[in-house]
Amino acid sequence: MSRHTPVMTVMVAAARKAARGLQRDFGEVENLQVSMKGPGDFVSAADKKAEKVLFEELSKARPGYGFLMEEGGVVEGADKSHRWIIDPLDGTTNFLHGIPHFAISIGLERDGQMVAGVVYNPITDELYLAEKGQGAFLNDRRLRVAVRRELTSSVIGCGIPHIGRPGHETFIKEERAVMLNTSGLRRMGAASLDLAYVAAGRFDGFWEAALAPWDMAAGIVLVREAGGTVSSIEGRDDMISSGGIIVGNEMIHAQLSKVLKAARNG
Repeated sequence: MSRHTPVMTVMVAAARKAARGLQRDFGEVENLQVSMKGPGDFVSAADKKAEKVLFEELSKARPGYGFLMEEGGVVEGADKSHRWIIDPLDGTTNFLHGIPHFAISIGLERDGQMVAGVVYNPITDELYLAEKGQGAFLNDRRLRVAVRRELTSSVIGCGIPHIGRPGHETFIKEERAVMLNTSGLRRMGAASLDLAYVAAGRFDGFWEAALAPWDMAAGIVLVREAGGTVSSIEGRDDMISSGGIIVGNEMIHAQLSKVLKAARNG
């Protein structure tokens, strides 16, 4: 997509503008590693600041579109067909600890379907973008999901529930099953980038339960446009509302789904 469509131009410009503040703030994080309260408050402020930039830029470019945002919640628009689903800082814990693996995620939903997505890591300057029917790209390079056919030779990304999150016992059962059937399991800490990594063929698959819509909105488009298969944990097309997701190429998706289902029911 070397020549961006108008809507993609808008999304990329908003992501890059919000990224400038996050880049500056990330440079400050190491000075704040003194108390949990200090850095926690700082990250929350960085988050809100980036979201404000995204909201202003996208509202200006597409007046009337609604919003679903991590910090700001639901903002109804006059245009009921379109809404932006945005996460200004996916990978907050990485950001807080000075780990350069986090992203701005912008998804566009039209009539209940995800139709465009941008995931941008400001530190590595990796810009993933996809629009329905237009393919998926990393900067200007076309993306395809990996072609491995066997789960046993695959590297799979996941999310791990932490303190205060549900699903610990279920995850431990799933993790054991996946460990026994793959050549590697990775937990990177930013679901939007995990999905982008599947689109780029870096991960062969990924699954996580209890995600928010903004964690995966953009990534769903990326994986699909890179030729991948996307479903909820139960195999349906209701990822945004159910909060769970499994992705991979068609074969890996099927095998991973089977392993996870057996683990949960075992």
